[in-house]
Amino acid sequence: MSRYPAAVHHQYAVNLLSARSLISSFGTLGIAVVLFAETGLLIGLFLPGDTLLFTAGVLTTTSSKSTVHLHLGWVLVAVAVGALVGSQVGFAIGHSAGPRVVTDSRPRIVTARAKTAEFIERYGLRKAIVLSRFVPIVRTAMSPLLGSLNVSAVTFTTWQVMSGLVWSIGITLAGWGVGSHISNIDRYLLPVVALIVAISLTPIGYEVVKHRREQRALNPGS
Repeated sequence: MSRYPAAVHHQYAVNLLSARSLISSFGTLGIAVVLFAETGLLIGLFLPGDTLLFTAGVLTTTSSKSTVHLHLGWVLVAVAVGALVGSQVGFAIGHSAGPRVVTDSRPRIVTARAKTAEFIERYGLRKAIVLSRFVPIVRTAMSPLLGSLNVSAVTFTTWQVMSGLVWSIGITLAGWGVGSHISNIDRYLLPVVALIVAISLTPIGYEVVKHRREQRALNPGS
């Protein structure tokens, strides 16, 4: 039998798939670390990126007496640093690993690599870097894969920084804005986060529809 009460075990249990659990356990620094892993390290394929950003934004609007309360300024710094540095490190790892990234046969890596390659082929390099920020799994695999393909570091850095700032700061501020105007919004985070994630995927949906229309125009008989 454990010497510690159940409440103590519950306090230290961390759900890696839950944005609120991660923030409650590790705070602002944890946000940066999770985003670092989710945007550049293949081990972070299924960490909550979009939901973490939005939830962090909401929790900057809660009372300082609440269980979880974050400072907006520090959160914005954390999300930007985590997202940008994570992608850049992922690119460097891919560049160093080279063919090993392309030939890794682990199922999750194979799936992520296939989706990322399809993304690049469909939209072109620059647009793929930008749009991938809003697509889980592809967002994680994009940086190492491009590094392994010896893509220009200047091109990659330019587009990942611009899109990374829009993605990380934009979704965080969306959470802050919603939390500022709706009282007790943190009680209803799950459905609200689902809605925000759906909205964030709108640009991707538009590009998919546009691409299919272009393909039909080129191949009217197919």
